Amino acid sequence: MSDVLRVDAREKVTGKARYGADRTPEGLLHAAFATATIARGRIVEVDTAESEALAGVVSVTTRFGEDELGPPSFVMGGGYGTQSLQPLRGDRIAHRGQPIALVLAENPVVANHAAELITATYEPEAHASHLDADQAETLLQREAIPIPFADDLTFGDAETDMAAAQTVVDATYEHPAQNATPLELLSAVVQWHEDRLLIHEGTQNAGALRNGLARQLNLDPQQIEVRSRYLGGAFGQRNAQHPYLAPLVLAARRAGRPVKLVLTRQQTFHQASFRPQTRHRITLGADATGRMTAAVHEIDQQTSRHDLFPGGYAKVTSRLYGIPSYRSRQRLVRNDIQTPGYVRAPFEQPGVWAFESAVDELAARVGADPVAFRLANDTSHDPVSGLPFSSRHLGECLRRGAQAFGWEQRPLAPGDWTDDEGNRIGWGVAVGAYPANVTPARARVRVEPDGTVLVETDGHEMGQGLTSAVTSLVTRELGIPAEQVRVRLGDTRVGAQPLTAGSWGTASTLPAVQAALEQLKAGESGAEAGNGLPTALADRAANGLVAAAGPVYGEFAAFSFIAHFVEVRLERVTGRIRVPRVLSVADCGRVANRVTAASQVRGGVVWGLGAALREHLVTDPRLGGFLNASLEEYPISVNADICAIDVDFVDRPDPLLNSSGVKGLGEVAMVGVAPAVTNAIWHATGQRLRKLPITIADLPAGGRRPPSGPSTGGSRPTG
Repeated sequence: MSDVLRVDAREKVTGKARYGADRTPEGLLHAAFATATIARGRIVEVDTAESEALAGVVSVTTRFGEDELGPPSFVMGGGYGTQSLQPLRGDRIAHRGQPIALVLAENPVVANHAAELITATYEPEAHASHLDADQAETLLQREAIPIPFADDLTFGDAETDMAAAQTVVDATYEHPAQNATPLELLSAVVQWHEDRLLIHEGTQNAGALRNGLARQLNLDPQQIEVRSRYLGGAFGQRNAQHPYLAPLVLAARRAGRPVKLVLTRQQTFHQASFRPQTRHRITLGADATGRMTAAVHEIDQQTSRHDLFPGGYAKVTSRLYGIPSYRSRQRLVRNDIQTPGYVRAPFEQPGVWAFESAVDELAARVGADPVAFRLANDTSHDPVSGLPFSSRHLGECLRRGAQAFGWEQRPLAPGDWTDDEGNRIGWGVAVGAYPANVTPARARVRVEPDGTVLVETDGHEMGQGLTSAVTSLVTRELGIPAEQVRVRLGDTRVGAQPLTAGSWGTASTLPAVQAALEQLKAGESGAEAGNGLPTALADRAANGLVAAAGPVYGEFAAFSFIAHFVEVRLERVTGRIRVPRVLSVADCGRVANRVTAASQVRGGVVWGLGAALREHLVTDPRLGGFLNASLEEYPISVNADICAIDVDFVDRPDPLLNSSGVKGLGEVAMVGVAPAVTNAIWHATGQRLRKLPITIADLPAGGRRPPSGPSTGGSRPTG
């Protein structure tokens, strides 16, 4: 496809792009929450007197009647909400930071000040805030959630084959809880027009907001209109209806005025979903030829006390290689926290970090080059289903990346590889995969009287470049300039707007647009088409429910793949870890738009570096919640941390998956970055690190390897 530049760039850099909270209808009131200061227990009394006496305060609400505010429904239980807990309906506190009162005021300063003046008396209860807490409750996932998605994966005979293996790696890996920190805070502007409701909110799932509110407030979904033109980042944090929305809508109806809510950054940390803490035990076995013969992946994952958030880590680690025997076991550990959720590459980033770290260690133990070892264990068939992959060019990703990175210069053993300043050097590699799912989508294309081509379609623009990808397709098919194309999405007036997540947005939307364009070229002025998925899925999507197909289809299995090559340098004096360069080669089918695709990969790499070296939520064991719930204390990567990130694509269409030949890219871009970093650190120091993030304190002084570590005689890279 043609490389149309990012079509919304000018609007964004000039400030013309309007996000959800940018709306300021006449008579606007501002909302703020007072929040719980305990982790678990019961509210005895809420004191709002001082808050209500503040000039400019319109109302303070501590409880809505159960007849006017129904319970929400968890999106992973067939519903619409980020969790099943609805604050302001009762006296129970399920987690620190849970809203206990809603303030409406004439301006945001007064609203937030009034919320701070509210105090409460509690009856606290013992709580659990991490995997090893005394009050935690551990469940076997397949028994607690008896559905196929949550079942363990088993094929072959892992125990027997592991016992017969010549070389075995058995290690445990600790992955911390992490937060999605999009630039745009969680927010909404709600406005009633008689019995009709208009919502402006940055969301990945306008259909869930419409249908979830209808269920909670006993409305007809057609009474509700949701508009989400732009998102300032989402990364899974906006994939369903948040608990703040229904109380906000009720408060606006009571006040008879529009209402805006913008959560504070700290409240976003404590009320939005997050990546849960996990522990992974990986056992790998190889025979005398260096072929992997067996793998076991056992996972413990946090979930909330009120919801069971199912994990799917094994669904990708079982498919990275052609390992004939595999067994997984997943346990859920109930903590007193808000319900975790889907943060970019939700299971794949932690699971592949652990698995690819173990693969690298196994390669070293059998004396194999880590690239050659991975190539030797490649496969053309899905080990789980036995079906062929629709396309799999992971081997080409590895070979092309190794050549471009200069991998032949890398010493096999770790040790004394330094630059002219004495900084220790290491090179690491890891691969990643992500399911190539698709979801129902419809598109309508028409030519306006002025010659503009208007495309109205399902999907949400989260900054990932969906608008640019659609524009690229239209310009190629119709031979018109990008300036002549308008794309409208994220708006329930023009489509169902089901969930855009899981890297299925482009692969779902483009086939629908392609089909509508074919109709247009055949002479149908109001061309409208879907992307050909079964009616049952389309019906679910039309009702705002999750309706993804894949990764196993009738005759094939479909995944996107990637290989990452990383160089680290450990400063001689401080031991600080630097990453001067990364090379990533992706197999995502046809590249829909090279500009936005390369941006997606670079963004995934940046986040992967942060996951490996910086990002972690610090739990407060006394009061619950997180101690570093701000951008000042939650360390994300900044400009000074960003290295040279080179991106390449195999760029071969996948015609089996869809008519556009496109597979997902946004999530696979992050998968494998963290293990490539930790594998490079091992190559620099001889030290295997099995807990993220890696800090200076985890390394030998000055980045030097332990005395028992191997040495390569001080060779140096030329690059």
